Amino acid sequence: MPSTPPDDHPLARALAEATRLAAVAAAPHVGSGDRDAVDGAAVAGMRAALADVEADGRVVVGEGEKDDAPMLHLGESFGTGRGPAIDIAVDPVDGTSLAAAGLPGAMAIMAVAPRGAFLDIGPAHYMAKLVSRVPGLELDAPIGETIGRIATARGVPVIEVRVAVQDRPRNAAAARAVAEAGASVEPFAHGDVERCLRAAGPDGDLDLVVGIGGAPEGVLTAAAVRALGGWMQARLAPQSASESDRLVAAGIPVERVAGLDELCGPDAAVYLTAVTPCDLGPGRRLAPGESWGLGSARAFGR
Repeated sequence: MPSTPPDDHPLARALAEATRLAAVAAAPHVGSGDRDAVDGAAVAGMRAALADVEADGRVVVGEGEKDDAPMLHLGESFGTGRGPAIDIAVDPVDGTSLAAAGLPGAMAIMAVAPRGAFLDIGPAHYMAKLVSRVPGLELDAPIGETIGRIATARGVPVIEVRVAVQDRPRNAAAARAVAEAGASVEPFAHGDVERCLRAAGPDGDLDLVVGIGGAPEGVLTAAAVRALGGWMQARLAPQSASESDRLVAAGIPVERVAGLDELCGPDAAVYLTAVTPCDLGPGRRLAPGESWGLGSARAFGR
């Protein structure tokens, strides 16, 4: 299991505190039914916490634009400008709809790395992802073949392989392929990052997450998957002509499959705080307000 970033590093403490304050700010709106209130409070709490961080900080992956929700903006600067040059991928609340409904699985999450370490996804909204703890799996391989490889690696029959697929029309074919292969399908509406953490950890209770979900969540996930020692491949998957046009205009390639080395450099750390109860796998169940961090201290220039 990778070591948690050292608590005595001031920048580590400050960034972890930013996720905690985002979760605290969102808490009064949990169960309100108002997604924008949840997001707006969390964004304000996190932005205020980041303002005085001793770093030359930049937001390279944010969340909110595709839903017209409050957000930390792509390219937004933060910190005092003194200290290490760092980039963050951030979602002040992953699972906003869950928090608004008072359901489990919502978290404030941030990944941090030295300048330039994250894949540039530009204005991308959607990404096809494959996450597992089994190495060598391929995003473009037939799902039945992938499930067979997982069953062999685990030494179990295919029926014991558990696969999470986000319940969206764009993923219907993938869910059918999982069922046809004989594996167990766990559909989910929201909570992409939570499922990926459960699949990537060495003791996770999911074997695979596959399908098209949010692109910002994909970069956040990559940092956590790397820290957990898991496996991931991804490719941008625009879901509209306008999204495709924006990516082309920005010079962002959409055909290439990216592995962990491209999605996130090795020196990254991840912090999250539960907004509602979060199940990150056996031994990692967080109550609201509880935090978790993992990754490399070199994310902070050490």
